[in-house]
Amino acid sequence: GMKTILVTGGAGFIGSNFVHYMLSNTEDKIINLDALTYAGNLNNLRDIQESKRYHFVKGDIRDKKLVEQLFQEYDIDTVVNFAAESHVDRSIEQPDLFLTTNVLGTQVLLDVAKNAWNVYGNDKYSNEYREGVKFLQVSTDEVYGALGKTGMFVETMPLLPNSPYSASKASADLLVRAYHETYGLPVNITRCSNNYGPYQFPEKLIPLMIHNCLHDKSLPVYGDGMQVRDWLYVEDHCKAIDLIIHNGKVGEVYNVGGHNEMKNIDIVKLICKELGKPESLITYVTDRKGHDMRYAIDPTKIHNELGWLPETKFADGIKKTIQW
Repeated sequence: GMKTILVTGGAGFIGSNFVHYMLSNTEDKIINLDALTYAGNLNNLRDIQESKRYHFVKGDIRDKKLVEQLFQEYDIDTVVNFAAESHVDRSIEQPDLFLTTNVLGTQVLLDVAKNAWNVYGNDKYSNEYREGVKFLQVSTDEVYGALGKTGMFVETMPLLPNSPYSASKASADLLVRAYHETYGLPVNITRCSNNYGPYQFPEKLIPLMIHNCLHDKSLPVYGDGMQVRDWLYVEDHCKAIDLIIHNGKVGEVYNVGGHNEMKNIDIVKLICKELGKPESLITYVTDRKGHDMRYAIDPTKIHNELGWLPETKFADGIKKTIQW
C-alpha cells in the first residue's frame, strides 16, 4: 500500500535522487528532513517542491522533539536514513561532527521510530510493531575496510572501518542491528558502493573532474590514481532501496553494488575523452591518509532474494552525468 516515508538527508545527492525516484514511480508520500549543511541543496528538489505528496522540513536528525513531532504530524511508517556527514577528507579534519550526526542522529531516529510504531507505545517489554513499518539505514561499503587485489565484500564480513567517517557509519549500523535484536524493530541496512549521477556535490571525484575539465582546470588525482572503486549509477541504487523497503527480509543487510570496478585514473581519462580535453590537465597529488586501495561489492544476495541487478552501464551513466 501507500507509504509515508521520512527521508532524512533528502536534499543531498543520493537522497534527492531517491525523492525524485519515489515521487515518479510510486504513490508514496515523502517527508524530507534535511539540515541543509554544505552538501544539502534545495535546488536539487526545485522541480517537485509544489508536489502534494512532498513536504520539506529543515532540521537536524539529532533534534528528538522535532523528529517526534514529524512522526505524529505525518503518521510516518517508513524511515530511510541518508542523513550523514559523508566526506572522508572532512572526517579526518572534524571527526566530532561525524560522530554526532552519524551515530547519535541515527540513535534518535531509531528511538523515535520504536516508540511511534510499537503497538503498545513506549513499553520496553513489547516487541510488537504496526504492520508494514520499516527503518532502512543507508550505509556504505567502507564499513568493511579495504580489499586486497581480489575478493569482494559480502554481508557476513566483519566490519573493519579505516577512517573516522567509515567508523561512524559502522557504529550506526551496529545500533540499527541492536534495535532490531533488542526491541524487534523492523530494520534493513543497505551497504552500497560509490554512487555517481546527477545532483552530486562537486567535491567528489566524478563531479569535481567534470567541473574542472569543463573549465580547463587541473584534475587532481590522489597518489598514483590506481585506487579501485565499484561504481553504481544512483538511480539503480534508488531502485534497490525501494525494493528493500517493500520486500527486504526484516533484520537483513543487503550489499548494493555496481559490478563495475574502475581505477580512479581511468575514470578521469574517460571524462577527458568525453569532453574532448587533453590528459595533460591531470596532476597527481599526495595521497589521502588511510586511503583504502580497493572496494568491490558482491550483490549476489540482493539479486537472489529480491531480483535486483544494476541496469546502467558505466559508459551510459557517465554520459548522463556529464549531460546533467
